[in-house]
Amino acid sequence: MLPTLQSIGIDQLNTDERLALAEAIFETVDLDGIDPDLKSELERRLALADADPSRGKSWETVLEQARAR
Repeated sequence: MLPTLQSIGIDQLNTDERLALAEAIFETVDLDGIDPDLKSELERRLALADADPSRGKSWETVLEQARAR
């Protein structure tokens, strides 16, 4: 059984801490084990973000739009 957010204290973290944790967890994922097309798309998007950091929307904008729904 997987632990809950509450049982490991994630519910006590603020937004920045949760995002940092999510990034740290994602970095541990073995991308060699995923579908090649998905891996290619993730790499393409990462390259676009690295090439132009101003591209896309800020986290604040995304969050605001999600909350408005």
